[in-house]
Parts: sequence; C-alpha cells; structure tokens
Amino acid sequence: MTEGLRERKKQQTRHRIRDVATTLFVERGFDHVTIAEVAAAAEVSVNTVYNYFPAKEDLVLPPEEASPQRLADIVRRRPAGQAAVPAVLEHLRQEVRRRERTLGLSDGFGRVFDMMRAAPTLTARLGDLGRQMTDELAALLAEESGAAPGDPLPRMVAWHIGVFHALVYAEIGERTTAGQSADTIAAAVLDLIDVYEDLLGDRLLTYATRKD
Repeated sequence: MTEGLRERKKQQTRHRIRDVATTLFVERGFDHVTIAEVAAAAEVSVNTVYNYFPAKEDLVLPPEEASPQRLADIVRRRPAGQAAVPAVLEHLRQEVRRRERTLGLSDGFGRVFDMMRAAPTLTARLGDLGRQMTDELAALLAEESGAAPGDPLPRMVAWHIGVFHALVYAEIGERTTAGQSADTIAAAVLDLIDVYEDLLGDRLLTYATRKD
C-alpha cells in the first residue's frame, strides 16, 4: 500500500468516526453518548477512536479546526502592507463567501449548535479556546511590534479582534438555529463585518501593518 493510499484511508476513517459521533451527539446529546458507543456505530475499536481523537470533545471540536493559533496564524500570514485587524476581517469575509464548514455555514449546523450549547464541557472548551486565541494573537502582536513588557496595546487589539471573531460565530449559530438559509446568514455576516470595520478608527485599522 502506498503512503498516499494509506493516508487517504486514515482520513476516511477519521471522517467516518467524526460523522457517526456527530449524528449520535445530535440525536441523544453529547453527555449521553459514550466513546464505546461511537466506536461500535463506526465499526472500529475504542482504541482507534482515541488514536484519532484523544479527547471526546475533539470529536466535535477537532484541533485542526478549533486551533488556539487560528487568529495568530491569520495575522502571521498577512501580506506586506496589510495590518492585523484588516487581515482578520478579510479572512473572515473569504470564509463566509466560500461557506466554510468551520464557520458553521453548512446544512444541519443548527442542530449541532444546539447540541454544543447544551453540553457544559463543550461550552467551557469554546470559552477556553476563545481566550487562548486572544492570548496567542496578543503574544504575536507584542513580538512583531516590539512592545515593551506590560504594554497593554497588543492585548487590547487582540481583545478587539477576539471579541468580534466570537460574535461572528455566535451570529451564525443563532441565525442557523432560527432556520435561516446559508445564503441569508452569509449576507448578514458580511454586513456585520462591514459595520464593524466602519466603526473602527485608523489606529486599530493600521496597527501592526506588515512592512516586508
């Protein structure tokens, strides 16, 4: 078996486990489904589930989609001449226009969103993830700007970005739960991004502009 085929089979197994788990969680609630039940439904061993998803929460919030580095990575990859806040806003616009699954712009996300809100461990993890994203972004901004230790500016800029990022996800979740179509939600979120950008002053919109 070639390495490429082996990797594809691993990805297929991973996707199958996650899809089966999501279906069970939505039907019965996150806290009422065991890893053993997920394994049985996916026709794999319990050890196989844990090999792909070390924690039960990873089945809903896999690290590659829910990374603490998400905001920092977006800013880190911005081109020369672009500042931190516009980089995040443009990235969000592109994700919305592509109807990215990671944003929840997919069929059936309303039920998944309701399931997540009903599970204390998942809501706690989402809260922790948001704080970690902001902290990682603040550290990057402090490093890039050469801010002195204790300078609050990088943290304040990161906080602005982090709060709006969370608002986008909340807006999508609430509108999906209300039964709105992906196109309607996308249009509303794009408007939200525009309004937010219009409210910002030059200092935020030009902070941490990449020079090279």
